[in-house]
Amino acid sequence: MDKRTMKTLNMFAMLLVLIGALNWGLVGLLGFNLVNTIFGAMPGAEKLIYILVGASALIVAASYNSKR
Repeated sequence: MDKRTMKTLNMFAMLLVLIGALNWGLVGLLGFNLVNTIFGAMPGAEKLIYILVGASALIVAASYNSKR
């Protein structure tokens, strides 16, 4: 992949990781699951969001290690 595509992928991955982190913060502090609230009526979409957040964490971690 070229640099521009990688930069876009890394930015999207970081955004999803931040969304996941904020969701877990809300779950821990308030017992409120924002992803479930938004996508609860669509269990497939909710599961896809969780999979994308997890995959994004791996991308961010791999990107971080490659920059060191």
